[in-house]
Amino acid sequence: MHKFFVDSSNIIGNNVNIIGDDVKHIYKVLRLSVGDIVAINDCNGNEFLGELEEINKKEVKVKILEELETSNEPPIKISLYQGMPKGSKMDLIVQKGTELGISKFQPIITKRVDVAFEEYKKLDRLRRIILEACKQSKRSIIPTINEPINFENTKEELKQYDLIVVPYERADDYGIKSLCMNIKREDIKNIAIVIGPEGGFEEDEIEELKNIGAEIVTLGKRILRTETAGFVATSLLCYELGDMGGV
Repeated sequence: MHKFFVDSSNIIGNNVNIIGDDVKHIYKVLRLSVGDIVAINDCNGNEFLGELEEINKKEVKVKILEELETSNEPPIKISLYQGMPKGSKMDLIVQKGTELGISKFQPIITKRVDVAFEEYKKLDRLRRIILEACKQSKRSIIPTINEPINFENTKEELKQYDLIVVPYERADDYGIKSLCMNIKREDIKNIAIVIGPEGGFEEDEIEELKNIGAEIVTLGKRILRTETAGFVATSLLCYELGDMGGV
């Protein structure tokens, strides 16, 4: 069943108006017809079963049949603080991170970042990638992505999290599995993963992160690319503390 994210302002009572790019996608790509059943998400985590009532080139009208109780969100909230990578790597990071269950993406500017800030001023493309990944992976909530922030502001933001995880290639032999064995799991609801850019973190940045309580961990003996490290850390945390490992 196809899912569509619709701003709550376009849901009035049991009536839904789908507008924008989804309209063309519905009638020209998916070739849906009046009477077909779809899932509607109001961008706030609420989902409904709906029936297509009218399709034209400007809008698609849907009648809500019932509210759905299912949620595909992990029991922990993970935010990814990503050192700004070069080129189109951030496209891959937000796409796969959304599939894995990340709830927030925050590009950060560290000492070894070598990317023009202007490349990140236009976030519309990344938001479109996130939205498409939400549809594909059946997410219930659309992750957010914000303008880049500097390292000092990053440290202030990180203080709000229950757990701060920083993969580092020079870390001792202390990984996420050991970390999760040494914490009170029931106290961990909001997690921040902090990933360095190409070239990694400076040692003084790692020390500053330690000073605010960050857990410095290894992801193994092999050096991972910046766009890979976040996926691995997220997957391990979702396996140990979330729902990726099943019951």
